[in-house]
Amino acid sequence: MTSKVTYLGQLRTKNQHLKSGNTYPTDAPVDNNGKGEAFSPTDTVATGLANCMLTVMGIKAERMDIDMSGTTAEVTKIMASDPRRISEIVIDIDFPIQADEKTRAILENTARTCPVIYSLHPDIKKVVTFNWLS
Repeated sequence: MTSKVTYLGQLRTKNQHLKSGNTYPTDAPVDNNGKGEAFSPTDTVATGLANCMLTVMGIKAERMDIDMSGTTAEVTKIMASDPRRISEIVIDIDFPIQADEKTRAILENTARTCPVIYSLHPDIKKVVTFNWLS
């Protein structure tokens, strides 16, 4: 097993990673009867895409002897209705490092081919911007 999810009531869950014991809550968003006091389940999906992109780029960067520490990703999740779903994920990745064109191409391709992007429904629009230090 990977994780255990416990429903706490009032549209909240507690999520536990079984190997480490780490936990995080989710809460329904305000526009769907919740209080919006934590990540919503769909927030975790959109954020998971950015997590995956940064992680696989980090793996590739380490193999290339590049330190990506401090790289950030800002995530915007856009919802649709009928049925309620994620319709678009916008990610802006900011690198605090300079890189030549070849390195940029390698790392950007690595991000665009992460496991989560292949796991998301193809109807979900994914807009990713890579901002490199000049």
